[in-house]
Amino acid sequence: MTELELLQKHIRERFVKAFATYHLLEDEDYVLVGLSGGKDSLCLLEMLAWRSKINHPHFRIEAVHVRMENILYETDTAYLERFCQKLSIPLHIITTRFETSDKKPPCFLCSWYRRKELFNLAQQLGCNKIALGHHQDDLIHTTLMNLFYQGRFDTMSALLRMRKMPLVIIRPLCMVAETDIQRYAELCCYEKQVKICPYENDSHRTDMRRLFEHIQTANPEARHSLWNAIVRAGKLVSES
Repeated sequence: MTELELLQKHIRERFVKAFATYHLLEDEDYVLVGLSGGKDSLCLLEMLAWRSKINHPHFRIEAVHVRMENILYETDTAYLERFCQKLSIPLHIITTRFETSDKKPPCFLCSWYRRKELFNLAQQLGCNKIALGHHQDDLIHTTLMNLFYQGRFDTMSALLRMRKMPLVIIRPLCMVAETDIQRYAELCCYEKQVKICPYENDSHRTDMRRLFEHIQTANPEARHSLWNAIVRAGKLVSES
């Protein structure tokens, strides 16, 4: 097998293990995928499209790309349209904006307004689940952020049931390492974003990424230890 075939097989195995372990997909689910245009969301959409062609469970997929007009963060929407068309998945493109605030950082506001558009469209379409492209590293970084900045042991859930609306958020790539997705994106020749967010490297999350890289250099088993701690604490299935 080629490197691409081996890596694809590995990612698919981790993807299937995640949704089987945490019951992320069920028959007749209608899933809206948040498609930022980055490597993670492209990989997620490709994996979901592949899995949807298998009879069980039977589920439908649509994708949405939210553009924030006052943040210089841009993906070639024509490329996203071609990507989705190749996978036979409908794509919605929404443009919105937010007003800056002295009380909330721009990353928080941008994320909040993007998430709002996802929730609104999901309910308009009748979707019962929203799929996001966070991978294992994202969950580990979030755990470290919560430990060091909030004083609590918590992370993003693989499956999050919303109490105030009939929606469930799922993260099917939660068991996939970012390095595997990065290499897969290179081998598949995913197109890169046209403009990168100006705040991308100015956040606590970036600090935690660097810290985790340093920890892994000192202890290559740190990833498994942290992940096992998250699993044992029962943090991957929750309600909000």
